[in-house]
Amino acid sequence: MTTLKSLKIAGLVVLLFFSCTPQKQTEAADETADFYEPWESLGPLFHDVQMAGVFPDSKTFVDCTPKSDPATIASDYLARKDDPDFDLKAFVSANFIPPSEPEIVASREESLKMHLENHWKNLTRKASESDEISTLIPLPGEYVVPGGRFREIYYWDSYFTLIGLGASGRTDLVEAMVDNFAYLIDTVGFIPNGNRTYYLGRSQPPFFASMVNLYAQLTSVEEATIYLPAVQKEYDFWMQGSEYLSPDLPAVNRVVRLSDGTILNRYWDFLDFPRPESHKEDYELAEGLSDQEQKKLYRNLRAGAESGWDYSTRWFQDKADFGSIRTTDMLPVDLNSLMFAVETTLANLYAADGKVQQSDFYSAQADQRKAAIQRLFWDADKGAFTDYIWTENRLSDQLTLAGAYPLYFIVASAQQADEQARVLESDFLLPGGVVTTTIESGQQWDYPNGWAPLQWMTIKGLEHYDKMDLATEIKTRWLRVNDKVYQNTGKMMEKYNVADTTLIAGGGEYPTQDGFGWSNGVALGLMSDNVAY
Repeated sequence: MTTLKSLKIAGLVVLLFFSCTPQKQTEAADETADFYEPWESLGPLFHDVQMAGVFPDSKTFVDCTPKSDPATIASDYLARKDDPDFDLKAFVSANFIPPSEPEIVASREESLKMHLENHWKNLTRKASESDEISTLIPLPGEYVVPGGRFREIYYWDSYFTLIGLGASGRTDLVEAMVDNFAYLIDTVGFIPNGNRTYYLGRSQPPFFASMVNLYAQLTSVEEATIYLPAVQKEYDFWMQGSEYLSPDLPAVNRVVRLSDGTILNRYWDFLDFPRPESHKEDYELAEGLSDQEQKKLYRNLRAGAESGWDYSTRWFQDKADFGSIRTTDMLPVDLNSLMFAVETTLANLYAADGKVQQSDFYSAQADQRKAAIQRLFWDADKGAFTDYIWTENRLSDQLTLAGAYPLYFIVASAQQADEQARVLESDFLLPGGVVTTTIESGQQWDYPNGWAPLQWMTIKGLEHYDKMDLATEIKTRWLRVNDKVYQNTGKMMEKYNVADTTLIAGGGEYPTQDGFGWSNGVALGLMSDNVAY
């Protein structure tokens, strides 16, 4: 098994072959030498605990803190596990401290906005320096967690949390969180999914440049140039391996070369074994497959987690079969719109820093990507943006709310925006806002669920093209369902049922969580007339 300690961003290059398509992987940063990796340190104990379901949620065990040296615990387990009276649950209880998280207490204040403003303190965590053995990666500054089972910082969640913090006047906390992400880029080499060791094989949608732009709007572009090296380093991470691309080697890590020479991005993960935080679920899904098929499945599950849409039929070849997930075969329209935004941000920051040559270079890169998105990701028959399946040289036939990203980042032409807006209204607008996809599958990033970040991207994207009536309608419906659930429960939720607003949203690998960072952030942003990020 490849472990985090064996990964390096530079250096050894490993050739991989998936689906008879030549692909190549360079490896991630060796910044993890002292990090706790329970799936490695605990040996068979880790697998046995997860498969036995000692904790209802697989994530709980990887968040536990060992009471003593993990190797000693693992050795003790091997010596005792076959005893007739051995009790696995009791053994775990004796050797591990479970994670604690303050319960979100229902509270009904004078207004939803007042509740949200007062709730930041409940989701804020102090700088996490600790000598204890833990999967938690220490951060130098304060940060806001989503809530519930999510006890750590999450990458793309945080952009939408920052929107709300900015609307709340918490520029200090915005700066602390952007500093934390710059720290991760500097020390790990990229921003992982979250600040846990089990997330170090992957990132999440690259919103760091957007965070820097938000910070610039709260302060100034000149002040934001301090983050230029971090934005550049993260861009290099996402483009890593592009120098190896050729007609014979069209894919390396997160970059793909098409037959016409166009280079675009996909989601990926450096690792190809079950996600430790979902070990049982992944292991059971892969049962009966060959070793190569298992690795391919695990890679695609991990890449799906990197997308943030974990999970959706968007990634499935067979919409009824979770095991047909093929995230790495797809060039996502939202990811490539984000990469356009990173290139544009680099051009602007270099210009503000007086580096004209670098600014011109990234401006040209952004122009090339914009043209590619307009050309390759546009389905003229459907009048909407969708993903591109690079292994088949064709568009995906499934429309999703990811199609709103080219509007948010002003990539779409005026005509494309007109047509995309019509599709959003006809196919996606429901009583509680806009729905993620039109397919009901039981996956949480499908019908009937609506998610705060996608409401924000859709509403603001429409506003960028002066589709104010539709934007306002979505905003009104979304805030109405937020308030309705809050009045009934005293809480904000991770996701909402936008088809039937009398029901709590469901689906996915875990129960619906409350808290909730990005829902709070988007609601506050939408309530604040002066927020234009």
